[in-house]
Amino acid sequence: MPQDSQSPCGERPRERLLRHGVHALTTAELLAVLLRTGTRGRNAVDMGRDLVEHFGGLRRLLSAEAESLLAFPGLGTAKTCELLAVQELGRRALEEPLRNGRALSQPDRVKQFCAMRLAHLRVEHCIALFLDTQLQLIDCAEIARGTLSHASIYPREVVRAALGHHAAALILAHNHPSGLSEPSPADIALTRQLKQALSLVDVRLLDHLVVGATEVTSLAERGQI
Repeated sequence: MPQDSQSPCGERPRERLLRHGVHALTTAELLAVLLRTGTRGRNAVDMGRDLVEHFGGLRRLLSAEAESLLAFPGLGTAKTCELLAVQELGRRALEEPLRNGRALSQPDRVKQFCAMRLAHLRVEHCIALFLDTQLQLIDCAEIARGTLSHASIYPREVVRAALGHHAAALILAHNHPSGLSEPSPADIALTRQLKQALSLVDVRLLDHLVVGATEVTSLAERGQI
């Protein structure tokens, strides 16, 4: 890999990582460790920097779909697969504690998990975290996707999905592509409809999270469920 002109003494990112630790590296350098090589006239650090700029930030880069990554000049199949693998490992790392412990005792982890799944999306998506009787995660599934401002969520579909997962409870989450996490009146009304519909089949709606660009709002914490 071409030497990193931004590093002291011409140290390459891998050498800097081993000598100084991961915290000493810039985001571009960390990506360079993963990418290993750049392209003609552009070393791996430059490529990492260009990737972050092209996708509009690290979160969007590490949430990008394969098609978007493959379209980036010089990235190629191998590097795309590496980035996708890092994405999935990050998701699984956040998901693992939810499968092994009570979701209600880990509200910050639940919010982080939902933010990773939803915050970067440019259209509205809704997911459900299906929980067992011990409030451990059974599965997370998308139940609706829509437009820049709306996703149609039907109570009967949520009930059907909950029964299909043999869930005792669930947490709903959806994103606001506007970037704001403030629940709308429609969000609050939907939450109450869903709670009532789920109660008919003995499934508890524990929370409804609204995911913005930088914040996640819990309707349960606001007392709006």
